[in-house]
Amino acid sequence: MKRGFTLLELIVVIIILGILATLGFTQYTKMIEKGRTAEAKMILGSLRTAEEAYKLEYGTYVVYTGGSASLPVEAPTACAGTHYFSYGITVAGAGATSTFTATATRCTAGGKTPNFAGTAYTVTLTNAGVWGGTAGYY
Repeated sequence: MKRGFTLLELIVVIIILGILATLGFTQYTKMIEKGRTAEAKMILGSLRTAEEAYKLEYGTYVVYTGGSASLPVEAPTACAGTHYFSYGITVAGAGATSTFTATATRCTAGGKTPNFAGTAYTVTLTNAGVWGGTAGYY
């Protein structure tokens, strides 16, 4: 009697391994995106802290424009090879009634930032401390 596996048994095992690998990869990419979003949330929190400090001193929020050097914390305004999000701040109103929204937009291409999610998404934080965004990562 010969010992070994039949071709059918080997094919079934390969199919099962393929299904398990597919499920594992999708869960892995979701965890990677959640980790990257946690980094964005941390930077948005720093932007909010800087905005609140500015308002305490000057009575209104400030709009940061023109490159990462103008932001109050290190946060890129354009996608680069070392960052996964670009950041910006928009201000509505003036004086004591002004509000701001800090936004992190997911980079979709370039450098070290492959877009596992397939599309760009955003994470936002308002001066009231309300999180928002798209894709369910906030």
